[in-house]
Amino acid sequence: MTTPKPIKHFLQFSDFTLAEFEYVIERAKIIKRKFKNYEVYHPLIDRTLVMVFEKNSTRTRLSFEAGMHQLGGAAIYLNTRDSQLGRGEPVEDAGQVMSRMCDIIMVRTFGQDIIERFAANSRVPVINGLTNEHHPCQVLADIFTFVEHRGSIAGKTVAWIGDANNMLYSWLQAAEIFGFHLNVSTPKGYDIDPSLVATTRYTFFDNPSDACQGAHLVNTDVWTSMGYEKENAERLKAFDGFMVDAPKMARASADALFMHCLPAHRGEEVAAAVIDGAQSVVWDEAENRLHVQKALIEYLLLGEISGR
Repeated sequence: MTTPKPIKHFLQFSDFTLAEFEYVIERAKIIKRKFKNYEVYHPLIDRTLVMVFEKNSTRTRLSFEAGMHQLGGAAIYLNTRDSQLGRGEPVEDAGQVMSRMCDIIMVRTFGQDIIERFAANSRVPVINGLTNEHHPCQVLADIFTFVEHRGSIAGKTVAWIGDANNMLYSWLQAAEIFGFHLNVSTPKGYDIDPSLVATTRYTFFDNPSDACQGAHLVNTDVWTSMGYEKENAERLKAFDGFMVDAPKMARASADALFMHCLPAHRGEEVAAAVIDGAQSVVWDEAENRLHVQKALIEYLLLGEISGR
């Protein structure tokens, strides 16, 4: 009788060690190369991914659904309108039932507590597709993109210009694991919540231009995330001067990259000349969600494999 493999979840960036991330990144390189060469790679035949959406998505749904099919498996899309979760079924019950009918689950929801409760009642791995507090899959794709273009991110400086949102909290966890430094600039009233941070690898700047000084990567996000639409007018005022434009990029390292998790609002958080310019890698960044998530799914279901 074999001992069951312990369930491994990916609910926030700190759930993996550096060694695990390095493995997933190397697997992503291999899987991406196969994809680009039209090599059939189906290690997950007869495996099923269930995708639970409480928040709308373009890149998350497309990358997970296409990725699972490309690995030879099947993907099932559920949202609150199509499931009993929308009629008040307890999260714990949903976790129990769904995990008995599939092999892996991705959840895109609101509070981190929801996905934590779901995972605690799941018999299969659960992946965080986004919560209010964390967006680990996006930051993993961003780091993979940096590695592709510039090599190791260890010892580098990443500038974050915007509010303290789920992206920033995942970047802060990544800084601790990968050994890079964050320059953070947020408007007053949109500051970091110390209870969500367990690293000292960041420096705060009142002036967003100063935060870009010497950075190897400049990163931003929309000023009004999903769920905060009623604050849009107020946020536009608070974020005045925070747009990543050419003068800010000029203060970064000469070979600095620009990233944005998308969708973007040109003329608000980023100037068109920057996002559409030579330093921008946003399209590679978006595509790489597909490749790193395929490697992540493979690892969570099959563990480490070699050579394929």
